[in-house]
Amino acid sequence: MRVLIVDDEPLARARLAALLGECADVEIAGSVSDGEAALVALGELHPDVLLLDINMPGISGTALAQRLAGRARPQVVFCTAYESHALQAFDLGAADYLLKPVRLERLNEALQRARQRLQQAPRETVNYLHGRLGGEQVRVALDDVICLLAEEKYVVVQHRGGQLLLEESLRQLEDAYPDQLIRLHRNCLVPSQRLIGLKTLPDGRVLARLGGTELTPEVSRRNLPTLRKLLRMG
Repeated sequence: MRVLIVDDEPLARARLAALLGECADVEIAGSVSDGEAALVALGELHPDVLLLDINMPGISGTALAQRLAGRARPQVVFCTAYESHALQAFDLGAADYLLKPVRLERLNEALQRARQRLQQAPRETVNYLHGRLGGEQVRVALDDVICLLAEEKYVVVQHRGGQLLLEESLRQLEDAYPDQLIRLHRNCLVPSQRLIGLKTLPDGRVLARLGGTELTPEVSRRNLPTLRKLLRMG
Protein backbone atom coordinates (compact mmCIF):
# COMPACT_ATOMS: atom_id res chain seq x y z
CA MET A 1 0.00 0.00 0.00
CA ARG A 2 1.46 3.31 -1.13
CA VAL A 3 1.27 6.20 1.35
CA LEU A 4 1.80 9.92 0.70
CA ILE A 5 2.73 12.13 3.69
CA VAL A 6 1.39 15.70 3.59
CA ASP A 7 2.51 17.97 6.45
CA ASP A 8 4.11 21.42 6.57
CA GLU A 9 6.33 20.46 9.55
CA PRO A 10 9.58 18.68 8.54
CA LEU A 11 9.86 16.92 11.91
CA ALA A 12 6.31 15.62 11.65
CA ARG A 13 7.00 14.27 8.15
CA ALA A 14 10.18 12.61 9.38
CA ARG A 15 8.40 11.00 12.35
CA LEU A 16 5.60 9.64 10.15
CA ALA A 17 8.14 8.29 7.67
CA ALA A 18 9.97 6.51 10.50
CA LEU A 19 6.73 5.00 11.81
CA LEU A 20 5.70 3.87 8.33
CA GLY A 21 9.04 2.08 8.08
CA GLU A 22 7.85 -0.16 10.92
CA CYS A 23 4.52 -0.97 9.24
CA ALA A 24 4.13 -4.13 7.17
CA ASP A 25 3.29 -3.98 3.46
CA VAL A 26 3.61 -0.18 3.31
CA GLU A 27 5.60 1.88 0.80
CA ILE A 28 6.19 5.61 1.19
CA ALA A 29 5.11 7.06 -2.16
CA GLY A 30 6.31 10.56 -1.26
CA SER A 31 6.44 13.31 1.33
CA VAL A 32 5.32 16.91 0.63
CA SER A 33 4.85 20.06 2.68
CA ASP A 34 1.57 21.61 1.49
CA GLY A 35 -1.73 21.03 -0.25
CA GLU A 36 -0.62 22.35 -3.63
CA ALA A 37 2.35 20.00 -3.71
CA ALA A 38 0.01 17.19 -2.67
CA LEU A 39 -2.24 17.84 -5.68
CA VAL A 40 0.77 17.57 -7.97
CA ALA A 41 1.93 14.39 -6.23
CA LEU A 42 -1.52 12.81 -6.47
CA GLY A 43 -1.42 13.10 -10.24
CA GLU A 44 2.12 11.74 -10.49
CA LEU A 45 2.41 9.17 -7.70
CA HIS A 46 -1.14 7.74 -7.39
CA PRO A 47 -0.95 6.88 -3.66
CA ASP A 48 -3.45 4.60 -1.95
CA VAL A 49 -3.49 6.58 1.32
CA LEU A 50 -2.83 10.18 2.38
CA LEU A 51 -1.50 10.93 5.86
CA LEU A 52 -2.80 14.48 5.89
CA ASP A 53 -2.22 17.40 8.24
CA ILE A 54 -5.08 19.91 8.57
CA ASN A 55 -3.53 23.31 9.34
CA MET A 56 -1.22 24.06 6.41
CA PRO A 57 -0.51 27.22 4.42
CA GLY A 58 -2.37 27.56 1.14
CA ILE A 59 -4.72 24.65 0.56
CA SER A 60 -5.67 23.23 3.97
CA GLY A 61 -5.99 19.55 4.70
CA THR A 62 -9.77 19.75 4.90
CA ALA A 63 -9.96 21.64 1.58
CA LEU A 64 -7.82 18.96 -0.03
CA ALA A 65 -10.00 16.22 1.45
CA GLN A 66 -13.08 17.95 0.03
CA ARG A 67 -11.59 17.60 -3.44
CA LEU A 68 -11.08 13.89 -2.87
CA ALA A 69 -14.42 13.19 -1.17
CA GLY A 70 -16.34 10.35 -2.77
CA ARG A 71 -13.31 8.69 -4.36
CA ALA A 72 -12.19 5.24 -3.37
CA ARG A 73 -8.51 6.15 -3.76
CA PRO A 74 -6.69 7.67 -2.04
CA GLN A 75 -8.11 7.08 1.42
CA VAL A 76 -7.49 10.00 3.79
CA VAL A 77 -6.11 9.63 7.31
CA PHE A 78 -5.85 12.96 9.11
CA CYS A 79 -2.86 13.53 11.39
CA THR A 80 -3.25 16.65 13.51
CA ALA A 81 -2.49 18.13 16.91
CA TYR A 82 -6.09 19.30 17.39
CA GLU A 83 -9.22 17.36 18.28
CA SER A 84 -11.58 20.12 17.14
CA HIS A 85 -11.62 19.06 13.48
CA ALA A 86 -12.55 15.43 14.10
CA LEU A 87 -16.26 15.73 13.28
CA GLN A 88 -15.56 17.59 10.03
CA ALA A 89 -12.92 15.04 9.12
CA PHE A 90 -15.34 12.13 9.36
CA ASP A 91 -18.00 14.14 7.53
CA LEU A 92 -15.49 14.31 4.69
CA GLY A 93 -15.21 10.53 4.69
CA ALA A 94 -11.80 10.19 6.33
CA ALA A 95 -10.75 6.64 7.13
CA ASP A 96 -9.32 7.72 10.50
CA TYR A 97 -8.22 10.71 12.60
CA LEU A 98 -4.90 10.53 14.42
CA LEU A 99 -3.70 12.95 17.07
CA LYS A 100 -0.05 13.98 17.18
CA PRO A 101 2.27 12.67 18.37
CA VAL A 102 1.09 9.67 16.37
CA ARG A 103 1.64 6.30 18.03
CA LEU A 104 2.64 3.27 15.98
CA GLU A 105 -0.28 1.20 17.26
CA ARG A 106 -2.83 3.82 16.18
CA LEU A 107 -1.10 4.31 12.82
CA ASN A 108 -1.33 0.59 12.13
CA GLU A 109 -5.03 0.66 13.04
CA ALA A 110 -5.64 3.58 10.67
CA LEU A 111 -3.77 1.94 7.82
CA GLN A 112 -5.69 -1.30 8.33
CA ARG A 113 -8.96 0.61 8.20
CA ALA A 114 -7.87 2.34 5.00
CA ARG A 115 -6.79 -1.00 3.52
CA GLN A 116 -10.18 -2.54 4.25
CA ARG A 117 -11.95 0.39 2.61
CA LEU A 118 -9.79 0.04 -0.49
CA GLN A 119 -10.54 -3.67 -0.70
CA GLN A 120 -14.28 -3.12 -0.30
CA ALA A 121 -14.55 -0.18 -2.71
CA PRO A 122 -15.97 -0.82 -6.17
CA ARG A 123 -13.41 -0.69 -8.94
CA GLU A 124 -13.11 2.85 -10.25
CA THR A 125 -13.95 3.45 -13.89
CA VAL A 126 -11.14 4.94 -15.95
CA ASN A 127 -12.31 7.45 -18.54
CA TYR A 128 -10.32 7.69 -21.76
CA LEU A 129 -10.14 10.27 -24.51
CA HIS A 130 -9.70 8.75 -27.97
CA GLY A 131 -7.85 10.65 -30.67
CA ARG A 132 -5.15 10.55 -33.33
CA LEU A 133 -1.38 10.69 -33.11
CA GLY A 134 0.71 10.40 -36.27
CA GLY A 135 -2.23 8.96 -38.19
CA GLU A 136 -2.92 6.26 -35.60
CA GLN A 137 -5.86 5.96 -33.21
CA VAL A 138 -4.68 6.17 -29.59
CA ARG A 139 -6.21 6.88 -26.20
CA VAL A 140 -5.18 8.71 -23.05
CA ALA A 141 -6.65 8.43 -19.54
CA LEU A 142 -8.52 11.56 -18.50
CA ASP A 143 -6.56 11.55 -15.23
CA ASP A 144 -3.36 12.07 -17.26
CA VAL A 145 -4.71 15.10 -19.14
CA ILE A 146 -3.23 18.53 -18.33
CA CYS A 147 -5.38 20.73 -20.56
CA LEU A 148 -7.41 20.75 -23.77
CA LEU A 149 -6.92 23.56 -26.26
CA ALA A 150 -9.11 24.36 -29.28
CA GLU A 151 -7.01 24.93 -32.41
CA GLU A 152 -8.75 25.34 -35.78
CA LYS A 153 -10.56 22.07 -36.59
CA TYR A 154 -9.17 20.04 -33.70
CA VAL A 155 -8.77 19.97 -29.95
CA VAL A 156 -5.19 19.46 -28.81
CA VAL A 157 -4.89 17.39 -25.64
CA GLN A 158 -1.81 18.18 -23.58
CA HIS A 159 -1.13 15.17 -21.36
CA ARG A 160 1.73 13.78 -19.32
CA GLY A 161 3.02 11.75 -22.25
CA GLY A 162 2.77 14.40 -24.99
CA GLN A 163 -0.08 15.53 -27.22
CA LEU A 164 -3.16 14.05 -28.85
CA LEU A 165 -5.60 15.41 -31.45
CA LEU A 166 -9.34 15.06 -30.91
CA GLU A 167 -12.11 15.71 -33.42
CA GLU A 168 -14.71 16.50 -30.74
CA SER A 169 -15.31 20.13 -29.84
CA LEU A 170 -14.60 21.56 -26.39
CA ARG A 171 -18.36 21.90 -25.89
CA GLN A 172 -18.89 18.19 -26.61
CA LEU A 173 -16.12 17.26 -24.18
CA GLU A 174 -17.45 19.62 -21.52
CA ASP A 175 -20.90 18.05 -21.86
CA ALA A 176 -19.48 14.52 -21.76
CA TYR A 177 -17.44 15.11 -18.58
CA PRO A 178 -19.26 17.87 -16.65
CA ASP A 179 -17.89 16.79 -13.26
CA GLN A 180 -14.29 16.40 -14.43
CA LEU A 181 -13.58 19.23 -16.86
CA ILE A 182 -13.82 22.96 -16.16
CA ARG A 183 -13.58 25.86 -18.60
CA LEU A 184 -10.87 28.45 -18.23
CA HIS A 185 -11.47 30.25 -21.50
CA ARG A 186 -13.55 29.74 -24.61
CA ASN A 187 -10.57 27.86 -26.10
CA CYS A 188 -9.41 25.93 -23.02
CA LEU A 189 -10.65 23.20 -20.66
CA VAL A 190 -8.72 21.57 -17.81
CA PRO A 191 -9.46 18.66 -15.45
CA SER A 192 -10.79 20.17 -12.22
CA GLN A 193 -8.22 18.37 -10.06
CA ARG A 194 -5.40 20.07 -11.99
CA LEU A 195 -6.43 23.57 -10.87
CA ILE A 196 -4.33 24.53 -7.83
CA GLY A 197 -4.45 28.33 -7.93
CA LEU A 198 -4.79 31.60 -9.84
CA LYS A 199 -2.13 34.22 -10.57
CA THR A 200 -3.02 37.84 -11.34
CA LEU A 201 -0.55 39.70 -13.59
CA PRO A 202 0.24 43.43 -13.29
CA ASP A 203 -1.84 44.12 -16.41
CA GLY A 204 -4.91 42.52 -14.79
CA ARG A 205 -4.87 39.25 -16.70
CA VAL A 206 -5.36 36.10 -14.65
CA LEU A 207 -3.50 32.84 -15.28
CA ALA A 208 -4.40 29.38 -14.00
CA ARG A 209 -1.82 27.44 -12.02
CA LEU A 210 -2.07 23.74 -12.86
CA GLY A 211 -0.63 20.81 -10.96
CA GLY A 212 2.04 18.77 -12.70
CA THR A 213 2.95 21.34 -15.38
CA GLU A 214 4.44 24.77 -15.90
CA LEU A 215 1.67 25.68 -18.35
CA THR A 216 -0.37 28.67 -17.15
CA PRO A 217 -3.39 29.13 -19.43
CA GLU A 218 -5.20 32.44 -19.29
CA VAL A 219 -8.58 32.65 -17.54
CA SER A 220 -11.39 34.70 -19.05
CA ARG A 221 -13.26 37.23 -16.93
CA ARG A 222 -16.46 35.32 -17.60
CA ASN A 223 -15.13 32.12 -16.01
CA LEU A 224 -13.11 33.72 -13.23
CA PRO A 225 -15.91 33.82 -10.57
CA THR A 226 -16.63 30.10 -11.06
CA LEU A 227 -12.97 29.17 -10.69
CA ARG A 228 -12.52 31.30 -7.58
CA LYS A 229 -15.57 29.66 -6.03
CA LEU A 230 -14.20 26.20 -6.89
CA LEU A 231 -10.90 27.00 -5.19
CA ARG A 232 -12.62 28.37 -2.09
CA MET A 233 -14.74 25.24 -1.81
CA GLY A 234 -11.70 23.02 -2.29
